[in-house]
Amino acid sequence: MPIATKVPDCRLYLITPPVLPHGFADQLTAALGAGDVACLQLRMKGAADAAVVRTARELGEVCRTHNVALIINDRPDLAVQADADGAHIGQGDGDIRAARAALGANRILGVTCHASRDLGLRAAESGADYVAFGAFFPTTTKDVEHHAELEILEWWSDVIEVPCVAIGGITIANCAPLVAAGADFLAVSSGVWEHAEGPAAAVAAFNAAIAGAIGHPGES
Repeated sequence: MPIATKVPDCRLYLITPPVLPHGFADQLTAALGAGDVACLQLRMKGAADAAVVRTARELGEVCRTHNVALIINDRPDLAVQADADGAHIGQGDGDIRAARAALGANRILGVTCHASRDLGLRAAESGADYVAFGAFFPTTTKDVEHHAELEILEWWSDVIEVPCVAIGGITIANCAPLVAAGADFLAVSSGVWEHAEGPAAAVAAFNAAIAGAIGHPGES
């Protein structure tokens, strides 16, 4: 799977907008065609199960065309039903080992770990394929209760093999320090879908910013 092993560089991890606009599949197609993207997390809070599965199957076709993993937020069971590549769960979304068992060995499991080393270690030991730390910056996508510092990315990348995702208010302008600190993936939502020049331009610009940060790790 594209996200389940440690990567030498940093890649984009897209999260769908809180409300999917009409024609979102076309926007996604344009975005994925504009540069490197590791995966797309489908986040449909409060939607009916059937709607999540239907949307996952539609977007999954776009993702497969571009070799991008499709991750379902909160629901490992729906990830299996929709034949998605995996699921992402929060600390309140059930037991990690149970989620791992529900997904099986061949699907990706990601776990939100806020700003906690301990939660990250527990998730890795319980079968998570990646952990997500944040929020690193203010965000309008969701209410922020936990604030993470760059140090946790530096520590994690130095001592743990499981990949880490940085999340929370990440933009083209502020992403470089996260890359330099060791984030394997940058989780981005509004920074792509609400970009003034459109999602495709945003993906291209993010890839350029990531490449610049990798090439000059001491700069921010």
